Formats: sequence, structure tokens, C-alpha cells
Amino acid sequence: MSNSNRQKIVDSVPQTGFFGHPKGLFTLFFTEFWERFSYYGMRAILVYYMYYEVSKGGLGLDETLALSIMSIYGSLVYMSGIIGGWLADRIFGTSKAVFYGGILIMLGHIVLAIPGSLAMFFVSMVLIVLGTGLLKPNVSSVVGEIYSEEDNRRDAGFSIFYMGINLGAFISPLIVGEVGMKHNFHLGFAIAAVGMFLGLVVFVLTKKKNLGLAGTFVANPLSGNEKKKVYTRFAIAAGLLAILIAIAIPAGYLTFDSFIALVGLLGIGIPIAYFVTMYRSSKTTEVERSRIIAYIPLFIASVMFWAIQEQGSTILANYADKRTQLEFAGFNISPAWFQSLNPLFIIVFAPVFAWLWVKLGKRQPTIPQKFSLGLLFAGLSFLVILLPAYFGGTDSLVNPLWLVLSYFIVVLGELCLSPVGLSATTKLAPAAFSAQTMSLWFLSNAAAQAINAQIVKFYSPATEMTYFGIIGGASIVLSIILFTMAPKIQGYMKGIR
Repeated sequence: MSNSNRQKIVDSVPQTGFFGHPKGLFTLFFTEFWERFSYYGMRAILVYYMYYEVSKGGLGLDETLALSIMSIYGSLVYMSGIIGGWLADRIFGTSKAVFYGGILIMLGHIVLAIPGSLAMFFVSMVLIVLGTGLLKPNVSSVVGEIYSEEDNRRDAGFSIFYMGINLGAFISPLIVGEVGMKHNFHLGFAIAAVGMFLGLVVFVLTKKKNLGLAGTFVANPLSGNEKKKVYTRFAIAAGLLAILIAIAIPAGYLTFDSFIALVGLLGIGIPIAYFVTMYRSSKTTEVERSRIIAYIPLFIASVMFWAIQEQGSTILANYADKRTQLEFAGFNISPAWFQSLNPLFIIVFAPVFAWLWVKLGKRQPTIPQKFSLGLLFAGLSFLVILLPAYFGGTDSLVNPLWLVLSYFIVVLGELCLSPVGLSATTKLAPAAFSAQTMSLWFLSNAAAQAINAQIVKFYSPATEMTYFGIIGGASIVLSIILFTMAPKIQGYMKGIR
């Protein structure tokens, strides 16, 4: 997208009206609030739905397999952002991508809400994966469009937007978790579908007035001939994929294990391919190439961080269900409620971090330094959760406050890394790959969860201390390395701070 178009977008958006920020932030805040309500509500009960017995309303899958599928699900959700980013950049723009994505997500939750078989579960997965790939990276890209590159409110705006994400993520496990775990899984999924519907209503009714031209420009549109070629290739690829699946499943080549391995390879291979493509593109300037080099270590750090943080919905969710004392202070705690801890702490502390970055101004840590702090806290959160086994063994139930402390520490790291990473991505992205670079940011999460799908197999009460210790220690070591490299990385950013 040209600089003139970027300025037209900024001029078309009312620049005050939402806590001192552009009015469009209201639309994006509440659209993402309801989308995250639907997604995290579903996710809070999904792993339990998979491994609980059929007599308890679940699918009755093996517990370890359910944890791997949960990681693969998360990986594919973020991996599909590449498709959503490409479609937005080349065909219909970010605004339409957000709308189409919301429709698919809502349909996916509706399918989950219908009692059915494992086949119905996989249909819902496909719909939610594709829908989130369209919506998630593109709604964040629109946030970047409503601010000028020189606007000092930008990082604070992303922190407020991030708080909206987590407000939805906080409320949903309490509601969907309560209904799904204590009454009926499918009714819980139905509530998630209603959440996405409300998000679509907010977006459609307020976007014209609040967003102006934001999301309407196609950054790097296809020509007429290119469109014909692309549509033909998509049709051929879809047909070949259907044939391969039809052959591979009966022949025993496509199993859960082989599919998990395939996603793992894609989670690592796709980001590498994208970095190479953007770097070598004739549409990328020399300054933008330098910024791509600076982005690589940040991407690697993000993968390490999310490999720990995303285990909150797999290993720590299982830990809450199997290893935690759920009778506490006279209350019966649902294991799904622990999924609200991460967003709760973000809601409380996101304004503090947003204020801190604005208050420090030019004295605040650089982007690489903030990332190194994020890795440090992530590693410490895993070292904390191994202490109960160290002091009391793995046979007794653990005080739930240990889980609370672990979630709290990783949130400190998340607030140093995640909203800052969103903002940095919009600033470091090559102009011709704006939405796709945001998709690349979310691919760090996809890569992390693809790796998690392999390593969660090594977790058990017997290996608990080793598991948490090795992963937590690796994160701390990487944090130290990144901190020492920070000045060099900053130099490659060419003026971006």
C-alpha cells in the first residue's frame, strides 16, 4: 500500500472518540472481543470434550492424543492466517476478510453445538480454522491502519485492543466452562456461536462510520489474468488434495500421528518460505529487507514464548483437571475456569503496561529488549509450576494457587511481547506484504503449537519436573542471548523503535 493511501485512510478515520484514540478502535475492540469470546469459550472445554468418556458427553479419545490434537488445532488456526492475509492483500481487502471469517467461525461453532460424531468435530475444525485465518490477522492489520506511522499512541492503542481480546477471553470460560462442564458440552458450544454472531453485528453496524477507508484498500491486487490463474490453481489443488485424502486414509497413510508430523513440518517450513519470498521480492526495498532481517530473531523468540504460553490450554488444562485440588476455600472450582486467569491478569495489567510505555517515551526498552523480558518471564512460569512436584511429589493434589502464580508470571511476559509484537509487525512489514506479515506474526504461534503437538507426548506426572524444567530453562537461556543481541537487531530496524 502506498504512503498516500495510508494517509487517506488515517484522514478518513475520526482520530478521537475512544479513550483518546481513533473512533475505529471501538469497532475493532468489540468485534475482536466477541470473536475471542467465542473462540476461547470453545477452547476452554474442547480438550475435555475430546478426552472425557462418551457417558460424560465427550468423544472418549485417548488423553495424550487429545492434547496433541488440541495443539494441532491451535497451530492450524494460526497457520491459516497466511491464507487470510494473502486473500486480503491480493483479492478483497482486510475488511471483507474480517466479515467472511466471522461467518465461517460462527458456522463452525454451530456444527460443534449439534450432537454428532467425530466427523462433525472435524468439520467444525475446518470451518473455525479457515474463519480464524481470515479474521484474526486482518482485524489486527486494520488497527495498524487507523494510526499514522508517527503516532505515539500506536503501541498504547494496540495494548487497549489487546485488552479487548482478553476481556472476551476472560468472560467466556466462566460462562461456557460452567455450562459446558456442568451441564452439556454442546450447549456451551452454542453460546460460543452466539458470541461470534454479536461480533459480526457490531462490525457491520459501526464500520462505515468509525473505520472510514480502513480495510478497504487491497495492498497488492491481482490483475485480471492473475486472478484467472490463481482460481484455476486453487481448484486444481483442492481437487488433488481431496483425491489424496480419499486414497491416504483407507490405505493407512494418513493417521493422527502422520498428520501431526505433517503439520509440524508445515509450521516450520511455511515461515521460512515467507521470509525468503518477502526478502527476495522486487517489491521489497533495501530498508524493508533490513527490517525483515531484524524481524527474524523476534520471530524465533515469539515461537519460544508461545510454546510455553499455549500450553495453558493443553498441559496446564490437564494439570488443572488431574493434578489440582478443585475444592478450595469452600468452593468447587471448574478446571475450565483456570483458562480465565491469563486474560484476567492481562485486563488488570495491560493498562499499566500501556501507561508505562507512554510514560517512559524514548526511555522505554527497545523492541528486542521487551521480547527478551517476555522470554524470561515465560521460562520462570514453567520453573514455578515444577516446584509442587519437587516439594510434595506427584502423587498428591496441588494447591490451585501454584497454577494461579504460573499463569500470572507468564502474563507479565505476554504483556512485554505480544502487544509489542503486533505493533512492531505493522511497523516492520514491507508495504507490499502488510497483511501477510501480520499473518507471519501469527505463524510464530502456529509453529509453537505444531512443536507442542510433538512435545506434549513426553508429559506425565512421572516426567513433570524434567518437562517443565527443560522447557523453562531453554526459554531463560534464549532470553539472555536475545538481550545481548538487542543493539545489533535494533540497528537493522532502520529507525523503527
